Amino acid sequence: MRDMLGLMKQAQAMQEKIQEMQAEMDRVTVEGQSGGGMVRMTLTAKGKMVGVVIDDQLFKPGEKEILEDLIVTAHEDARRQAERVMEEKMKGMTSGLALPPGMKLPF
Repeated sequence: MRDMLGLMKQAQAMQEKIQEMQAEMDRVTVEGQSGGGMVRMTLTAKGKMVGVVIDDQLFKPGEKEILEDLIVTAHEDARRQAERVMEEKMKGMTSGLALPPGMKLPF
C-alpha cells in the first residue's frame, strides 16, 4: 500500500512539473531563419508564431514565390528549434524515471 501511495505522489508531482513546463514553453521563444537571415520567424517553444521579419530587399516584383518559400522555410526552421527545446526540457524532467522505451511525456 505504501508503494502505491508513493507512486501516486510521484505521479502528482510529475503532473505539476509538466504543467509548469508547458507554461514556461509559452514564454520561451525560438527564431528560425532562411535566405541568409533575410526572413526571420519567431515562435514560442509550443509553436505559436509571434513574429516575422522580412528584409526589404525581398520586396521586388516577380519574386513573390521566392519570398513565400523563404517564409515557409523560416517557419520550419523555428518549429524544429521549438521541438528541440521541448525535447530537452522533457529529458530533464523525466531523468531518473523508469519509463518504457519509446514512451513520451506528456501523454
